[in-house]
Amino acid sequence: MSRTGQFLTFVGIVLAVMGLVHFYVWARLVEAPAPPPAVKRTLTALFVLLFLTIPLSFYATRGDVAARRWLALPGYVWLGALFLLFATVLAVDVVRVAGALVQRLVSDLPPEDPARRVSIARLVAAGIALVSGTASAAALRSGLGPVSIRTVTVRLPRLPKTLHGTTIVQLSDIHVGPTIGRDFIEDIVSRVNALQPDLVAITGDLVDGTVPELWDAVSPLEGLRSRFGTYFVTGNHEYYSGADSWCAALPKLGIQVLRNSRVSIGESPDASFDLAGVDDHDAKRFGGGENVERAVSGRDPNRELVLLAHQPRAAFQADRHGVGLQLSGHTHGGQIWPWRYLVYLQQPIVSGLGKVGKTLVYVSSGTGYWGPPMRLAAPAEITKIILESA
Repeated sequence: MSRTGQFLTFVGIVLAVMGLVHFYVWARLVEAPAPPPAVKRTLTALFVLLFLTIPLSFYATRGDVAARRWLALPGYVWLGALFLLFATVLAVDVVRVAGALVQRLVSDLPPEDPARRVSIARLVAAGIALVSGTASAAALRSGLGPVSIRTVTVRLPRLPKTLHGTTIVQLSDIHVGPTIGRDFIEDIVSRVNALQPDLVAITGDLVDGTVPELWDAVSPLEGLRSRFGTYFVTGNHEYYSGADSWCAALPKLGIQVLRNSRVSIGESPDASFDLAGVDDHDAKRFGGGENVERAVSGRDPNRELVLLAHQPRAAFQADRHGVGLQLSGHTHGGQIWPWRYLVYLQQPIVSGLGKVGKTLVYVSSGTGYWGPPMRLAAPAEITKIILESA
């Protein structure tokens, strides 16, 4: 199947799923409360209109760059709000069904009065709208607010004492594209430089678009300043946007791309550590893929090794190859709670500092966002990682 055919199939599946989700939420919040006919028609029309903003958002990711933000924003905001509505309705329904089953087991109840059932449905619908609406507003405020600086200290036994206190500033999952542009990048560069890092690591999903479309937006990255330079590894979204083109273009901004390869970081062989980087795990669908073994082949095992890998699950390979610290992203920390609990089905760590075997793994919650400009219980971050020797 061609790339266009794959994209259309994907869009078709997504719209079918979105249609079912819309129907479920509509049935619980509009149909069940039985509002007056005029109100019901208005709310139903609103649901249809909001559903149509979603394919408009898909179009915006492929359409004119200047119009992207205004075309994509309504659909993305609704997508985030819909997820919170769906999660709240589903949680209420699970509790309701469980309660009904328990009542049926312990006692014989008379048939429920229809009028009472409608009254309860209206109260529940109002409560769901209030809770999810408040959560959506909080998530939107967090998503569009300033990115926080998060400081993490990591002790690495093989790190030379002369490099004790070395700082790595990690950026991840910026997603320059329909709703994140040049102004965001300029602000991030300014804030990173203020931290005076020794090294800057960009762990994938920098862009959602091609080089010609987004070059002006990402070009301020040329202003990043650090002692040992800026390094980049691909994320899965680079492969939707032309990974090879981006990997060829980023060095023009002074960014070194690590593709299953490594470099020495330090001012002398005795005062240095190895920095490796691998292609994204999902790149295998495009003829590539992460290869930790190739990235670390031939290295001195007595030297400290830091690995940049977009997806946390690379840590299983990293542990087998003596990686001391892995820096990853991809998960967005779940971005909108409670999505993080589903991420655990695919990744060993969702956010923060953890461990897989003997390898320490730090997973950034991301510097930007994907899709909805919303974050709930998963704030965006610029991460300052301080390396300490044992």
